[in-house]
This record gives sequence, C-alpha cells and structure tokens, in this order.
Amino acid sequence: MTKLLHVSASPRAEASESLVIASAFVDAYRESHPDDEVEHWDLWDGTLPAFGPAATAAKMAVIRGDEPTGDEVAAWREVVAAAERFTSADRLLFSVPMWNSGIPYVLKQFVDVVSQPGMVFGLDVETGYLPLLAGHGKRAAVVYTSSVWGPEVAPGFGSNFQSTYFDDWLRWTGITDLTTIRHHPTLSGDAEDSRQTALATAREAAKTF
Repeated sequence: MTKLLHVSASPRAEASESLVIASAFVDAYRESHPDDEVEHWDLWDGTLPAFGPAATAAKMAVIRGDEPTGDEVAAWREVVAAAERFTSADRLLFSVPMWNSGIPYVLKQFVDVVSQPGMVFGLDVETGYLPLLAGHGKRAAVVYTSSVWGPEVAPGFGSNFQSTYFDDWLRWTGITDLTTIRHHPTLSGDAEDSRQTALATAREAAKTF
C-alpha cells in the first residue's frame, strides 16, 4: 500500500493558509487514490523529539561506528522512530509557511531529527554525502506560502531562504521528484486570486501524485 505523509509546519490550525491548501491536496489525493494510506504529522503536536545533547552524542557515536550509551540510548530511540516515520512514506506533502525569510523553527527541528546516518544519508570520504532515499520512487509536494515576500517584490520585502533551503534538503536526501505549490499574494497583491490559484494547483497535482 502506498503511503502519503503530510507534514505540517504551521501552528495556526484552520487559520493557516499553507494548511488550507495542503488539506485541499489531501482531499483530492484521497479521492484519486482511495486505497492509499494517508497520515498527518502536525509538527506542533508534541511527538517530534528534541535534538539536544544526548541525541547529538548518540548521532556522533553512530557515525564513529559505536553504540549510544547512557542517556543517549533513549534519545536515539526517539530519533530513530521519527526518522522511520519519515522514511516509511512513499509520498510526502509538506505545508510550509515562510517565517523570517526561512522556514518555521519546528520544521528545521524536524530536518535535524530525521537527517540521520544510515537512514537518510551516508558519507563517503572521497565523494561526500550519499543520498540514501534516492532510487526508492519517493515523491514530495511542498506548499510554500508567504504574505509579504513574493517572487517579484523588491529586496526590501525580504528574501527567499524558505524554498531554496527546503528544496535543497529534499534533494540532499535523494528525493528529487518535487512538486511545488505556491501562494505568495504579497501586501499589494490579490490574496483571494492567489489562494484560489494555489488551491486549484494543489487539487490538480494531487490527482496524479
């Protein structure tokens, strides 16, 4: 059974533009893929573990070829569970609002938690990082939203470290089949027109995702 995992990074619930658009994608996906499993991971629901001293020490131990010890064991167990929740999905949907020209800190926490050796990446001393999710047919769709920054605005309205960073991270993992859905009405644009365009794009993309 194919599994779609929707990872949402906004804490604004039904007031979130990114979540509304992603929900339209999910509804269309369910209709077009009635036999597939769909799971929602709200990064604000408390299930995403911290990545602090114990987890960091565990990761470095694993990279060295050692076993985590002491407090590292429980921390690493939580990290592995989160990484497996991510890597087990065949299809990935991310709803990503722009925060301060970048991504919400909880999504960066997600990236740091799941980006683990032997699960998402390997490392070769001569060629560099090895994208371990490559070659598995995984696909990702990302809903990017912002209210001030937009592709055509002047530099005074901000910069885009949102999609540039997150798209690069997805490719680093080996997921290169990417679908992007954007809603950037800006302060002077037509927010409703932009929203409806994004909703239509989401629904259409979901049909063949």
